[in-house]
Amino acid sequence: MSFTRDLPSTANDNDGRFPPDAPSPPGAGLPRSPAEALEPMRPPEPPPDWDEPEPNPHPFLGMLDGLVTFVFVLACLGVAVFYWVKVQFDQPGPLPTSTVFAVPKGEGVSAIAERLEHDGIIDDRRVFMTSILYFMYIKGQGSLKAGEYEFRKHATIRDVLDTLVEGKSIEHKVTLAEGLTSYQIVQKLLAHPQLKGKITEVPPEGTLLPDTYKFGSNDTRQDIIERMRAAQAKFLAKVWAKRDADIFVTTPEEALILASIVEKETGRADERPLIASVFQNRLRKKMRLQSDPTIIYGLVGGKGALDHPIQQEEVDRETPYNTYKINGLPPTPIANPGRAAIEAVLRPAKTRDHYFVADGTGGHVFAPTLDEHNRNVVKWRKIEREIRAREAEEAAAKAAQEAAAGTAAVPADPTGALTTAPQDQAAPVGNGTPNAPATDPTVTTDVLIDPMALGDTAHPFAAPEEAGGEGIPAPLRNPKR
Repeated sequence: MSFTRDLPSTANDNDGRFPPDAPSPPGAGLPRSPAEALEPMRPPEPPPDWDEPEPNPHPFLGMLDGLVTFVFVLACLGVAVFYWVKVQFDQPGPLPTSTVFAVPKGEGVSAIAERLEHDGIIDDRRVFMTSILYFMYIKGQGSLKAGEYEFRKHATIRDVLDTLVEGKSIEHKVTLAEGLTSYQIVQKLLAHPQLKGKITEVPPEGTLLPDTYKFGSNDTRQDIIERMRAAQAKFLAKVWAKRDADIFVTTPEEALILASIVEKETGRADERPLIASVFQNRLRKKMRLQSDPTIIYGLVGGKGALDHPIQQEEVDRETPYNTYKINGLPPTPIANPGRAAIEAVLRPAKTRDHYFVADGTGGHVFAPTLDEHNRNVVKWRKIEREIRAREAEEAAAKAAQEAAAGTAAVPADPTGALTTAPQDQAAPVGNGTPNAPATDPTVTTDVLIDPMALGDTAHPFAAPEEAGGEGIPAPLRNPKR
């Protein structure tokens, strides 16, 4: 048997000597010798359309191509950022009402931007900083200046930046004191010569925060009202969150009502927490507040003061605000309380006092019991008589001087000490000591002892044992003028 006959044949052994479609001759494809049979077969030829891989480009050209691509992407990104910043720069800001912003000397740009964002004047400090970088450092258009500035409602970042760069500081201010009613605040704003515009309506009582408000030439009276309302709402929300857990009032609205009464009772900051404690102690015991300023508000509706001392008929008159006749709090505040009065109600002093009376020095003396309170009242009456006598002497001396100078007229008697009280003057109550005539028509006459019973059937001036329970005299005081 031949060795070559056992070897497989291949189709590629044609070597081009025969046409591809011609039949293979006998013995074609067989190795010519044993040595050729042991040689490896040659790989097939590549197809005619197969391309050889191109050689790698030069490293510099590859780096240049990547750099061009990076610059293009960066340019597209820059255009997108520029467009976004421009839109943010000119769109209305978040400021709900006009406000005042102070820039102290030496404060850095970053700190200013952070405070602007914190105060709700701008949305994004990054846009503000980008604008500063472009306008101030690239174009060289000025710098931020220290001062107090007024930003109008929904001011754009462009408006804010222009104001700070141009240094348009505030020039005017208006002071609205604690304890004014909303009607009185409106009247003061209408009378201010440097303000313009109308006020659409008198705001609800207690919704305005008394303070000194600075304003620019473009501010209107309604702008000041809106700023006061926003400031009161913001402050009340802030201090309500930090209130004492055991206070009697249960809502921010009740806190405003009680704070307005505290505000009208005293002008001394150190006494407000004490008076707030007295009123909350009385409310816990279901005792009526019996606050004279609530009588006045029920009579005049917050439009002013009485032109005479409170009469007994007015004490007995039924109004929604007369805390001698109603239980608990009146339906609304009786004035616009300031920060100190609101804080005093939300964090009152820890006392057991239920009464207070004037001490002759502009303040009050407090007592936890009725007996102690009555002793304090006796001391106050003695001081009160001395004050009236001294005022009468001064009035007589002044009248004598005017008479000697030939200009004497009917001497004024502001204290009432030289004349007989009219028949409708507040009648003697309690222990029979007459009420002192007031020297100011806005000051109420003190009820010496008003043992109001818990029930509605007892006579308002009945003795405690006649009322069928513990007496609840009025907290005596000289109300805030």
